[in-house]
Amino acid sequence: MTDARTNELAGKVALVTGASRGIGRATALRLASMGAVVGVHYNSAAELAGEVVDEIAASGGDAFAIQANLSRNNGPATLLNGLDAALQDRYSNTAMDILVNNAGTSGRAAIEDVTEEAFDEIIQVDLKAPFFITKLALARMRDGGRIINISSMSTRAAYPVLPAYASAKAGLEALTRSLAAHLGPRNITVNAVLPGATATDMNPGAQDPEIAKKTIESIALGRIGQPQDIADVIAFLATDQARWITGQCIDASGGQRI
Repeated sequence: MTDARTNELAGKVALVTGASRGIGRATALRLASMGAVVGVHYNSAAELAGEVVDEIAASGGDAFAIQANLSRNNGPATLLNGLDAALQDRYSNTAMDILVNNAGTSGRAAIEDVTEEAFDEIIQVDLKAPFFITKLALARMRDGGRIINISSMSTRAAYPVLPAYASAKAGLEALTRSLAAHLGPRNITVNAVLPGATATDMNPGAQDPEIAKKTIESIALGRIGQPQDIADVIAFLATDQARWITGQCIDASGGQRI
């Protein structure tokens, strides 16, 4: 973990989905560096999730890994049951404060080539799972909590090979605004972060020199984003400094295609 430890999130419990790699991993490390206890969700990358937990522990933080397959209908319940068990074992209660709905899947294909099975998986992982994870988390979330949904700049800029993915993320942004109004009386803020081209496993083109060079031409700040760039925005929204921000969809793309 590169960040010096702070106490901004001391006493807070966070759950980050898809936290074994990419933006999720960077977010888990960042929140832990700020004092939060972090549930590191993964699907199949148990070893990578373990490395995240070990890195947090080595820096004096507290984290634990939770497995759940969010492409299945029982994924959200499996995830929250795993969180409950870990928190009960450590702290004798199951209260949480921060939820980062980061796990996602895409698949690049024009509408003519999108199968019903591929469409269903994208909607399941990118929209349905966050919906029901949030629903289950609300009974556990303390007033004043934070919900941060990871969307995509593909909801504001047209990408013909991402019709299903962009549709699912647009739904997640609509959910963000709806929940912000619904949860305002509990002082729970709900916001979405919209990354642009970011160097992650999910976006291999951003790591290909030739493809990246062309993409960079469309980015005002002149480089491909890194997971830490997005994690810092997420971390800010998790703090008390962002207490007056809710229902917002915040572009974190370096000014891509503005």
